[in-house]
Amino acid sequence: MFTVHVNGMDYQAEQDNKLMRFLRDDLRLTSVKDGCSQGACGTCTVLVDGKTTRACIPMISKLEGKSIVTVEGLSDREKEVYSYAFGKAGAVQCGFCIPGMVMCAKGLIDVNPDPTRLEVIAAIRNNICRCTGYKKIIDGILLSAKIMRENLSVEEDEGVVAVGDTILRIDAKEKVLGTGEYPDDIYLDDMIHASAVRSEYPRAKVLAIHSGEAKALDGVIGVFTAEDIPGSVKVGHLKHDWDTMIAVGKTTRYLGDAVCLVAAETPEILEKAKSLIKVDYEVLEPVLDPFEAMKEGAPLVHSTGNVLAHEHLVRGDADEVIEKSKYKVTKHYETPWTEHAFLEPECAVAMPFDDGVFIYSTDQGTYDIQHECSLMLGLPPEKVIVENKLVGGGFGGKEDASVQHLAALVAYLTKRIVKVKFSRQESITVHPKRHPMWMDITTACDENGYLTAMKAVVVSDTGAYASLGGPVLQRACTHAAGPYNFQIIDIDGKAVYTNNPPAGAYRGFGVTQTCFGSERNLDLLAQMVGISPWEIRHRNAVRPGQVLPNGQIADASTGFVETLEAVKDIYDSEPYVGIGCAMKNAGVGVGIPDWGRCRLLIHDGQIQIHAGASCIGQGLGTVLTQVVSETVDISIDKIRYCRPNTAKAPDAGTTSGSRQTLITGEAAKRASELLRAELKSHTLEDLEGKDFYGEYLAKTDKMGADVPNPVSHVAYGYATQICILNEDGTIKKMVAAHDVGKAVNPISVEGQIEGGVVMSLGYALTEKYEIKDGYPVSRFGTLGLFRADKVPELDPIIIEKPGVEVGYGAIGIGEITSIPTAPAVAGAYYKLNGEFQTILPLTGTPYSRKK
Repeated sequence: MFTVHVNGMDYQAEQDNKLMRFLRDDLRLTSVKDGCSQGACGTCTVLVDGKTTRACIPMISKLEGKSIVTVEGLSDREKEVYSYAFGKAGAVQCGFCIPGMVMCAKGLIDVNPDPTRLEVIAAIRNNICRCTGYKKIIDGILLSAKIMRENLSVEEDEGVVAVGDTILRIDAKEKVLGTGEYPDDIYLDDMIHASAVRSEYPRAKVLAIHSGEAKALDGVIGVFTAEDIPGSVKVGHLKHDWDTMIAVGKTTRYLGDAVCLVAAETPEILEKAKSLIKVDYEVLEPVLDPFEAMKEGAPLVHSTGNVLAHEHLVRGDADEVIEKSKYKVTKHYETPWTEHAFLEPECAVAMPFDDGVFIYSTDQGTYDIQHECSLMLGLPPEKVIVENKLVGGGFGGKEDASVQHLAALVAYLTKRIVKVKFSRQESITVHPKRHPMWMDITTACDENGYLTAMKAVVVSDTGAYASLGGPVLQRACTHAAGPYNFQIIDIDGKAVYTNNPPAGAYRGFGVTQTCFGSERNLDLLAQMVGISPWEIRHRNAVRPGQVLPNGQIADASTGFVETLEAVKDIYDSEPYVGIGCAMKNAGVGVGIPDWGRCRLLIHDGQIQIHAGASCIGQGLGTVLTQVVSETVDISIDKIRYCRPNTAKAPDAGTTSGSRQTLITGEAAKRASELLRAELKSHTLEDLEGKDFYGEYLAKTDKMGADVPNPVSHVAYGYATQICILNEDGTIKKMVAAHDVGKAVNPISVEGQIEGGVVMSLGYALTEKYEIKDGYPVSRFGTLGLFRADKVPELDPIIIEKPGVEVGYGAIGIGEITSIPTAPAVAGAYYKLNGEFQTILPLTGTPYSRKK
């Protein structure tokens, strides 16, 4: 028996355990988040005798006589101050890391009520945030200290808020205090736990699964195999090629493949049972190199062949134009696998209802999850209800079904409530990554630096399953020429299956890779012409009315030139500076039906917003609240944003492609206009129970459409980023100018820019998801994620330019913020040391890993 003093009270524990497990599982103090259980992320930070401690490390037997404080134990005044200050500063995005950050803040402020910015950075340097770029978290801690030091009052937003106002995110308070629920925070009576036994080899034939010992273990509910699946064994986000489990007699495709599924009464029994499962394999030679996979006679990852997708975009005769051009550059570029490293590992809770299942999920598209789970269960979609709890980051990595279909299957088969949760290492192994790409790029210009033609050959390793590999390749190719006014292109791309982990959607969606190479080529061309890298971009920047490389006419909102001019003075004033530019679509585009839908329900004198669009930290709920408040002209205390639920909210598509703010925002606007018309002659109370529905189709032309100037996407954002180095090679400052059309909530837009830049500073300098012979070897702490003490000064510049007619003119920026960073960083180091690097992450910098 152990006595543990938590938040001013003594508790008894019969068994020794990790502090985090005691706080969460026994005391239900769910502000203590389980981000990695490896002591690497800091989401479980608590105070032990006033010192910040990662709760996943110490055993409770070592803590007798010590005082432990969690966010739940803060005073009412502290809760009020931290909630307000973090919200006011824009420090809260997905929110999963925030309670840990708050405990770091309290630990600092309790002993130092007036900390400097550097002292705040030191206090949070062991805690990872993947969303914000840390700047606004630091601002929030400094503001918290000021409010408490000077005994200032705090205020909530009230009244009508407009699109363009800076307001506190509507979910900031529950995320700061840890009262908002992520799926892993759900504890229900009689809930069981399930997990998959996964392949021991990247490629092997499953000969037999021996589960007798596991089934005989007291507390085991069942062991399930592919034969127990009532519907389709194969699921998949777009292409149904991903096996829910590998059946006996079938072949595994990567180390993350599930072979069987174990359900048990407790997590401890579950792990014991999994260790008792024995699987017989016939080990086969894997294909791990996409170039080898394309060779004749290579082992087939799928019977359809090893090339998942092939894109070939041609406008004019690139070879002829390049040959006749004054200057030309050909370079080979390589970019690495990258892990999303969202702070919340995947988790789902499923429960039986009637003859279907209800799923609490963390994902990027409730309707996508519903589709895959209903396919696997052989049920009509309405028998599978999916509701999002809070989502602790996604960045593309939660588009695919991961745990949801496994939880649904166990709930359906056992008729029990079940939780399926990835460990951090399982998450790192299983979910799709950013595609590594190999690119040969030739760019040409005339004697004055005007671009004439571009040719590229791109190969991506899409790993074991399709995921979003096809669309990622397509976007990598369609955006490879960048936001420049030249018309001759020849871009050939292939996405290739291997027995590596799957690759799929990742912030930037393929454009991060090709942009790195094409932007770097521009630096060399500028050198040949004798002009600056800024100048060659300015001369060739696409302007409204001109034609983009894909044939689409640039609309009135095109603000690329403005982003370049916003950084010119600082670019010209620094000796060691690099520049990168980008454009990125908003919306799915290319002729694919792209619907935004929103339903406003009047209930208890409030407007409930129902839209089946996941909020993954970008602040969609706040965006829709602002749209409704302005359009209806009603106070925000009369508006309630509801979590996406397939039984109540219309399908608004996946949170992907920087689409939700524009497309679902327009749907919300249309629904609000109907409501406003009714309010001219009725009160809200009169309209009790009424529905107001809005939808918007972002209509575009399909790839290869036979029209002179196809509309590939309804809108594009543009960006220019510059990286400024100190003489010692450390980064002095990053400046990021982004054309966003209309900033719905400017502080959230700044946060998106800062977070995207810092994520790609890691991409450029430190991050690499390492795989050896098909086996992922990286752990969360070795991925090379940027921490607060490595982040330079960040200067986000918002460019607003009208021209998009829908969604109040707002153009999504979730992806583009990460695209131009790496070439800007590489360009700065080229200026500093003259070394032209073509492979990421860069080597020989102060940030490079010591060997």
